[in-house]
Amino acid sequence: MDAPTWLVGWRCLLLLALVGSTRSEGVQSCEEVRKLFQWRLVGAIKGLPDSPRAGPDLQVCTSEKPTCCTRKMEERYQTAARQDMQQALQTSSSTLKFLISRNAAAFQETLETLIRQAENYTSILFCNTYRNMALEAAASVQEFFTDVGLYLFGADVNPEEFVNRFFDSLFPLVYDHLINPGVADSSLEYSECIRMARRDLSPFGNIPQRVMGQMGRSLLPSRTFLQALNLGIEVINTTDHLHFSKECSRAVLRMQYCPYCQGLTLSKPCMGYCLNVMRGCLAHMAELNPHWHAYIRSLEELSDAMHGTYDVEHVLLNFHLLVNDAVMQAHLDGPKLSDQVNKICGRPSRTPTQSPRCSFDESKEKYGMKISARNEEETLANRRKEFINNLRLHRTFYGALADQLCVNDLAAADGLPCWNGEDIVKSYTQHVVGNGIKDQSGNPEIKVKGTDPVINQIIDKLKHVIQLLQGRSPKPDKWELQMGSGGGMAEQVSGDCDDEDGCGASGSGEVKRTLKVTDWMPDEMNLSDVKQTHQTDGGSTLDTTGSGCTAATESMTFTLMGAVMLLPKLW
Repeated sequence: MDAPTWLVGWRCLLLLALVGSTRSEGVQSCEEVRKLFQWRLVGAIKGLPDSPRAGPDLQVCTSEKPTCCTRKMEERYQTAARQDMQQALQTSSSTLKFLISRNAAAFQETLETLIRQAENYTSILFCNTYRNMALEAAASVQEFFTDVGLYLFGADVNPEEFVNRFFDSLFPLVYDHLINPGVADSSLEYSECIRMARRDLSPFGNIPQRVMGQMGRSLLPSRTFLQALNLGIEVINTTDHLHFSKECSRAVLRMQYCPYCQGLTLSKPCMGYCLNVMRGCLAHMAELNPHWHAYIRSLEELSDAMHGTYDVEHVLLNFHLLVNDAVMQAHLDGPKLSDQVNKICGRPSRTPTQSPRCSFDESKEKYGMKISARNEEETLANRRKEFINNLRLHRTFYGALADQLCVNDLAAADGLPCWNGEDIVKSYTQHVVGNGIKDQSGNPEIKVKGTDPVINQIIDKLKHVIQLLQGRSPKPDKWELQMGSGGGMAEQVSGDCDDEDGCGASGSGEVKRTLKVTDWMPDEMNLSDVKQTHQTDGGSTLDTTGSGCTAATESMTFTLMGAVMLLPKLW
């Protein structure tokens, strides 16, 4: 039975019961109790009392007055009380659970889209600017972005290894097609020798180290952010299905269904009474509150820090620019690199060769161009910010859960007659305890003992993920990256330079550097290859310009070349 139908039926039955008394005195018939029992619990009415009678065998709903309940009815009410409690928890957490699960799925889908877009940008770069090596580079590009996705979504892969693997595989292609074109000796052994020499020769300058730094700073926080969201869903799923103690079940039975036994089908528990029962039942769950609050705060801190080179969107969509810089750096150092490779791997035989045609899928190119113009309001950072703003509203969820259940649904409104566990009264006179285990020692309605091992496990998991989140949160004011082997430099960037502002050198001599997210691709991607002319051993001139991509103006090529020529001065 769905919720709306249940609610309508419930109200109808309550209206029927209005003819009855709101007090236990004078109850002559159990007809309304029988109807509610049959409808609510789908129980057979055979054997149910027609009129109030003594109930000496009742365990919880005991009373000196005549009762409309039997021992079997009480047992069925006990089961209903546990189910009601479970349903109340799931209803209360449904909005929070949906918020986290929906955004976790949306973030993963967005990251998958960014990876595809970054891969398209890189493939288009090779097809239109380095078309003579595009087909051979395709496998390495695809493998690199596959590894990026695997790492982001939790696989045990090492960013440093797949970054090195990409540039290792790129160097033989750059050497064969740009530095020393026309090599006939294409044996695997020779290519492997060039590949192995890459880390010693550093043909791409410090760019591989920069890529490692950017990937490490951006991928790990995003990976941890996703893992933390999945843990949040796990926490809610676990608390939604907690097994409540026998004491709790009996207390909820007494509060919810024992009034029925006296014919009080319209009664609701007093607010103080409800709070004591719910705070006792949920005392262990309330212990999650400080850890849940810290969990949300840590998510917020990490999200706020994920900008600039810590922003995975920024890094992925600018990866192709660094690849272009790397290739051009190796090309500029071509003569020196050629001599070094000849010393290490030998001098190969050379003959003019025809580069394979670039067969980049036009549909992919169009797809890449279509998504290159990104809406400023649809960035991953803005989505995270909106999510965190909504999640912040649930910081005290576990601490306020008992109160929320009573105020929103279970308890009678202030000033109305209410059920106090024994009879209908004007107000509840017992002491009302606070939330949490420590406050339950004086609870007059329920005894809370020991700790809950399931809750303790959840607390341990929350503590662990909080440590991860805090460990992955970069300092917003300053970060320092020590370059690995081959880089030979340390880069220091001040965080007070906004990524969208142009930054120059500070008065203290510290270089403030920024990389802007650039719509690098024009509407029509028809760049011609850089004209590559090399002199063979016999003194003849060899043109190695690739073929197969549509020719376009050379002005863009000269612009790119000019930018690369300026790199030594800028960096």
